[in-house]
Amino acid sequence: MIWGCVLAGAGASLPDVAKPGQGGYVMGELIYPLDDTPTPQCHASTIAETPSGLVAAWFGGKHERNPDVGIWLSRHDGKAWSTPAEVANGVQSPGKRYPCWNPVLFRPKAGPLMLFYKVGPSPGAWWGMVMTSGDDGRTWSKPGKLGKDDAIGHLLGPVKNKPVQLADGAILCPSSTEHKGWRVHFERTADLGKTWQVVGPINDGKEFGAIQPSILAYADGRMQVLCRSRQSVIAQSWSADGGKTWSKMAATPLPNPNAGTDAVTLKDGRQLLVYNHTTRTGGFPSGRNMLNVAVSTDGNAWTPVLTLERAKGEFSYPAVIQAADGKVHVTYTYLRRSVKHVVLDPQQIKQAGRSAR
Repeated sequence: MIWGCVLAGAGASLPDVAKPGQGGYVMGELIYPLDDTPTPQCHASTIAETPSGLVAAWFGGKHERNPDVGIWLSRHDGKAWSTPAEVANGVQSPGKRYPCWNPVLFRPKAGPLMLFYKVGPSPGAWWGMVMTSGDDGRTWSKPGKLGKDDAIGHLLGPVKNKPVQLADGAILCPSSTEHKGWRVHFERTADLGKTWQVVGPINDGKEFGAIQPSILAYADGRMQVLCRSRQSVIAQSWSADGGKTWSKMAATPLPNPNAGTDAVTLKDGRQLLVYNHTTRTGGFPSGRNMLNVAVSTDGNAWTPVLTLERAKGEFSYPAVIQAADGKVHVTYTYLRRSVKHVVLDPQQIKQAGRSAR
């Protein structure tokens, strides 16, 4: 299914590539240089803030799905990123190793820094793991498997994007599975991952094959998820009861080239989304050649406000957070060879007011 009316604006009438000091773009840097990469390839970064600085992680190895792929991590001390180090792998026994996938860092209001990730031969057969750090990512606990649930099979934790912590302290993880079609669900824990409750799946994977949701929150208590889809659009669903039930999956006004996105609710109430404003087909830019930022006040009308990348190659799988000082931090895959870190100042980003068409 192609949503033609939605996709009319894909790749058109977008801002020029951002430059430092303009339009809210503060700075951008590679976490490690292209001429000194710790692994041949990398992908699927995540970022979190700790009392001693930022922490970023990603999966890296020979190439995606290769058994040597592990979880790599770097810490920022306020001046520079540390030399990346592998902190987890998929070794099962002396003769068996599976690739690792999609790390997600999350620091609860009370509790240690958490690192979720997946291990397994493919997204249809992987399982969730978690380990914790009491010293802001310097050292890590022994990893533990999350377990299983009748509704979804293996628990995964947050499948790509960060959880949110609810008013009651419970952690709500946006997740999805791929072994019975692309379906979105949620995994909720009230005890830092010791026990889990599953909500969903909320879609059947047919009209919308959707995965990798991001959770947004609104002042009236509603929640929204934005999801990668196979239908050439970013898909959405809404909840009015704290994530217990969700509306039918529907299209947003934004295109999606079957690539990961991430979003965050800003302290001023606006929503900020990082995504590829393209589709898979057509002339340049298409696919993952361009990475963009859009903002919204209501989750329905979105205004593209920044173009982070626009060039041949892959710029994809963003992760985004807002730090305590109000700055927004984004990490994303840079040519599958490094991870780029970008800092934005939302006070300099113009208020959303029109739909992206």
